[in-house]
Order: sequence, then C-alpha cells, then structure tokens
Amino acid sequence: MSARRISDRVFWVGALDWDRRLFDSLVPLPDGTTYNAYVIRGSQATALIDTVDPTMTHVLQENLTSLDVGKLDYIICNHAEQDHSGSLPDIMARFPSAKVVCTPRCAELLSLLLHVPSDRLVTVQDGETLSLGDLTLEFIHAPWVHWPETMLTYLREESTLFPCDLFGSHLAASELSALESPQLGEAIKRYYAEIMMPFARNIAKHLERLGNYEIARICPSHGPIYDRPEYVLALYREWVLAEPKNLATIAYVTMHGSTRMLTDHLVAALIARGVGVERFDLVGVDIGRLAMSLVDAATVLIGTPTVLAGPHPSAVYAAHLVNALRPKAKFVGVYGSYGWGTRADEQLAAQLTNLRPQVLDSVLVKGMPRSEDYAALDRLADTIASKHAEAGLKSRTPESGS
Repeated sequence: MSARRISDRVFWVGALDWDRRLFDSLVPLPDGTTYNAYVIRGSQATALIDTVDPTMTHVLQENLTSLDVGKLDYIICNHAEQDHSGSLPDIMARFPSAKVVCTPRCAELLSLLLHVPSDRLVTVQDGETLSLGDLTLEFIHAPWVHWPETMLTYLREESTLFPCDLFGSHLAASELSALESPQLGEAIKRYYAEIMMPFARNIAKHLERLGNYEIARICPSHGPIYDRPEYVLALYREWVLAEPKNLATIAYVTMHGSTRMLTDHLVAALIARGVGVERFDLVGVDIGRLAMSLVDAATVLIGTPTVLAGPHPSAVYAAHLVNALRPKAKFVGVYGSYGWGTRADEQLAAQLTNLRPQVLDSVLVKGMPRSEDYAALDRLADTIASKHAEAGLKSRTPESGS
C-alpha cells in the first residue's frame, strides 16, 4: 500500500490488516481490520492524526515516505489504546521535533503505556483549536466513548470529523471510502455491539453535540471512510436512541439434550406468537453475532443445564457478556434443566446488575421435560409476547440496522 488522497490537504497513511482474526484475544474479526492514520497538510504546519498498531509500523513508515512527509509538526493522539498509539514511539523518533497533542488524561496514559516523555506532550482542552496555517483543528473531548481519554478531532475548513473508534468498523477493504452494502452495515453493527454499546448513554450525548457541526466526511480509525456521513449517523441514532425491537435473543447450552429440547419448544412458541427470535448455541458461538443480536433484543433468555448446583460455565460467560455490553433489553429470563437441585436462575440473575431489566419467571425442569414443563414454556412465551405488545415494540427492518 501507499498513501491515498482523500482531498488536496488530507491523506490516508494507515494500514490494512487483511488476516487478523482476533482482537484483544477476545473479539472475532471475520473481515480483518484497518488501522487508519491521516496526514493533514496546512500552509504552515503538518499534522498526523493517530498512528497504527505496532505490528504495522513499517506500513505507516512506508506510507509517510511515499507521501514525502519530511517533517511533522504535530501528532494528534485521539486515543491511547495501542492499536492507535502503538507505533507512536517510532514516529516520534523519526520526527524528533513533532509534538504529541492529546487530552490531559491521554497524556497520563501515554506516559504509562508507552513511556512517552512529558516534554513531547501538548495537552488540549475541550473545544480548543490548533492552527496549521490555513487549516484549523478543533478538539472535542469524548470521555468514555470507549476509553476515558477519547478525543474527536474536527477539521473545520473541510467539515471532516476524525472520531477515532466512534463510527468505526473492523473491515479490511480495498475501497478507501465506504460503499454502502450489507457487509458494511454488518461490520459497523458488529463493531458497535462489541465495543461501543456499553457506552451508549455517553454516545447519545455526543450524537447530540455533533448535531451542531457541519459534517461532510467522517474518517474513523477503523474501517472505511464515510463520504455520506448520514448513513452511519442514522444507524447509531437507531441503535443508541430507539426502543429495542420485538425480538428475543436466546443463548443456551446443553449437556445431555434436555435444555436443547426446552429451547426447541420455546423458540417455536415465541415465533407462533409473533416474536422474532435469534438463537445461539453457546458452544463455539461467534460472540460478535450474539452481541449484534443484543443491540436489538427486547428480551434476553439464557438456557442452561445445572453443573454442581449452578449454571453451566458457558451460561455464566453469556450472562457476564450481556452484563458487560449493557444492551437495551427490557426483560431477561432463565430456563433450563437440573438433576437433584439448582440455583442457576438466581446466580445468573445476580450477574445482570448493569441492565436493571424486569426478570421473568424462570422455567427450571427436573430431568427430561414433560408436558407440564412445555406448558410452562408456553406461559413464558405468552408473557413475553404480551409485554412486547404492551411496549409497542416493532419488528426489525433493514432500514433499522438489522
């Protein structure tokens, strides 16, 4: 790759990582990812916005060479996490007079994570500007839009927003700008679900604030650039601000088949009552797909057998994930099977402290399900359908980001 032109004054100098399949030893990357970095050339100064993952430092260096960047005045660090800042020490060594511009909290983290010396750091306050001559950068503090030190950078003269992780996607593609497609929509939703959903309340405030800016282009730190920003802004408004959908996410694990029998019946009962269902076997599940389902679900149901009087470890993991991601779900429930005794339902419910949903009556079956157990599942399905209808929840459509 080499540097790529975005406008006469703005250039992409990042790296495509086609083959990476796992992020943070946790997040699946079915489509690879990108580490975006941007050079902005003003009449009096040149700035680099973000760097790249340390595994791709050589690519960034080559792209800066291809663009004939002989001097950098500023390196804007929107976020201290190493997939953005990891190559910062190498770039600082190449451009010894460049100052690193960041929030005060980011300065602390860069010192901690990368041992960046304080005399190379320049901290900026929320709303502060930096002149590059005929171009102006405005800095927008966005704490807890993923990390506590996150900052967005706005290029006033070109109405271009550099939002770091916000609005990003883990998608390696040959096109520099986004071509709106089901693949892109899924990549954006997966990224939102896995990384941004826990911070939805903070994101809502910043969506409102960004409404005061003219935004002609969004250049995130992962994934393609948006030349039609309304596309991704509309998706975020839907996911962050709208009510959940008439959808139940069911995550289950089975050991000897009883919990699967319950799951089969419950899925059919919900569908018969007009409730959408997405079902996930927790053995080998793609947690990204489970997370995407949670973006829309009004009800989350966890099915588990009993292991030593408690829930199966895979069900515990699912509950922990749901609690960490903080979806908009209004209702949660537990069902499953046991042999001699169980506390699975109360233990799983105790893990969901971040959600504060209504906890539905559990259906816990001793041994293989009988007719009365299936009748209890029917009553649970009745309750869910009724509550969804009372809340006026609508089914998903492609336009709502499904």
